[in-house]
Amino acid sequence: MTAVQKRINQQVTTNSVVLYMKGTPQFPQCGFSGAAIQMLKACGGPNLFTVDVLADPEIRDGIKSYANWPTIPQLYIKGEFVGGCDIMREMFEQGELQQLLQAAQL
Repeated sequence: MTAVQKRINQQVTTNSVVLYMKGTPQFPQCGFSGAAIQMLKACGGPNLFTVDVLADPEIRDGIKSYANWPTIPQLYIKGEFVGGCDIMREMFEQGELQQLLQAAQL
């Protein structure tokens, strides 16, 4: 495991809900990151730890290989990779994302 992989692992295992995104929750830098934040806020605004991949090129490259997922944003709940924006949207529409987030906050 590389140093950046260890950093990512530490972030996703010490925070209940982690979103790797482009920009910040206040100023998302892409539509997908913005949509991900809106869905999370609609789920009750969980205690969310965000990482701006644009501010950290090592994380931006490392996160793609960490979950073997090529796109950003990426959502992790309780250390588990959930998915990107499309998967989040599908889960949100079916009520699954809300349930996962509620369980993570317990």
